[in-house]
Amino acid sequence: MNPADPAIVVNASTQVANLTQHRLARALRKRVRYRYVKPRVLREGRGFRIQSPCCSRKVDPAGGMIDIALLVPHEGNSWCLCSRDHASSTWVPQLQDQPLDVLLELLCSDPQRQFWY
Repeated sequence: MNPADPAIVVNASTQVANLTQHRLARALRKRVRYRYVKPRVLREGRGFRIQSPCCSRKVDPAGGMIDIALLVPHEGNSWCLCSRDHASSTWVPQLQDQPLDVLLELLCSDPQRQFWY
């Protein structure tokens, strides 16, 4: 077994992504807002997109799944957290170059209702 083998590197990165996805899903269970809905954590390139049913019905009157956050890894152990601007269909950076734990705390508490609305 050669550690420089591309198949081993791909497998290792897939395992890390799976662990990160599980970590995100577990952290979201501790959120403050809309605890009765079940959000989804989806892979989006190297990052993760979080969807949730639209509880307020402001974005989707039918209460369907909407994008609420995007977590993108940066160099080292830093990440970027983006919220979704549904009117312009764009991602808006909210906090950048922070550890994942800091971003998860902001996402789960959401004091300014940038994500869960």
